[in-house]
Amino acid sequence: MYLTGVIITAVLLAAYCTLIVVYRYWFRKLPVFHLPKDIQPVNRFSVIIPARNEEAIIGSCLSSILQQNYPSELFELIVVNDHSTDNTEPIIRSLQKEYANLQLINLADHLNGELNSYKKKAIEIAIAHSQCEWIVTTDADCFAQPDWLRSIDALIQERQPVFVAAPVMFTNDGRFLSVFQVLDFISLQGITAASVSAGYHTMCNGANIAYRKDAFYKVDGFKHIDQLASGDDMLLMHKIKQAYPNRIAYLFGQEAIITTPPMPDWKSFLNQRIRWASKADKYRDRSIFWVLFLVYAANLGLLLLLLTSAFAEKGFQYWLLLIAVKTLIEMSFMATVAKFYKQEGALGWFPIMQPFHIIYTVVAGWLGKFGSYQWKGRKVH
Repeated sequence: MYLTGVIITAVLLAAYCTLIVVYRYWFRKLPVFHLPKDIQPVNRFSVIIPARNEEAIIGSCLSSILQQNYPSELFELIVVNDHSTDNTEPIIRSLQKEYANLQLINLADHLNGELNSYKKKAIEIAIAHSQCEWIVTTDADCFAQPDWLRSIDALIQERQPVFVAAPVMFTNDGRFLSVFQVLDFISLQGITAASVSAGYHTMCNGANIAYRKDAFYKVDGFKHIDQLASGDDMLLMHKIKQAYPNRIAYLFGQEAIITTPPMPDWKSFLNQRIRWASKADKYRDRSIFWVLFLVYAANLGLLLLLLTSAFAEKGFQYWLLLIAVKTLIEMSFMATVAKFYKQEGALGWFPIMQPFHIIYTVVAGWLGKFGSYQWKGRKVH
């Protein structure tokens, strides 16, 4: 019985490793986008940030955007205050005295009753108030580099897309949990860069995307996905790709990286990953669904083999062999991705973190489908 489980898991793992090799091939083919020095900004951006109880970080976040190396007359920053109970709103109002292109919208002024996706509603309302042709979204706990908007503008001028996905990275404070999140997240970002550039998946992160406002309205915005708590990024991206084939671009440039702090504790981290996993079976891009299914099945198989290895002859040895293969294949991919994100120093932790990663993948995937989670002080289904 145990050997049957080993064979099934080995087959799943072989398919998974083949996929990782393909992602590595795609990623290595990606040319890094360098900001042209002589290009003149032309595109107008409405940067939208939903914010809920972010008093500790919102000032730094907004300053990193308001102080962009981009003409202030070509962009506006719209912050949607999502029922904050701390000093988020006063901090924003204080910055408004200094920056004329900063707007504040209170979500409470536009809602009657409760929602399951306050973030999508916040973005939708902000887009309705926006004055520019391009919508750019990020999060209230993120930081932009000085040439972030210039990079997006330059890519748009060069490739004429209607949707742009761009890189996001957790900062690394050296703690085990922080390193774990950095490695886990840059692996996802590496897959995103590789697959989007290859035209395969519609993957992105809402902390760093841009799309034309007319494209948003052409696909009816968040209609049919507005009941989901998550999905303001990838589900929207898929809708836009269906309407505009070959008009999706990935901005693979250092200047475009958005950074954000890691989750402070395991509970917050797990809630974040459950939230991400909650939309796994809602993807209309079925290629993503089957990839996620394969990843989950392979990790579930490895976890079950570990739990039952003590009851089978050489059981733990079989498990170690499979883990070794998985780790070596993943490391060949991670080494390339970590170089782009300048996180090579964290790779030494990667083999050690394998058991933690397997457990969290199985738990977060299960709870994302069958459980609920807490996010921003709200219980979400």
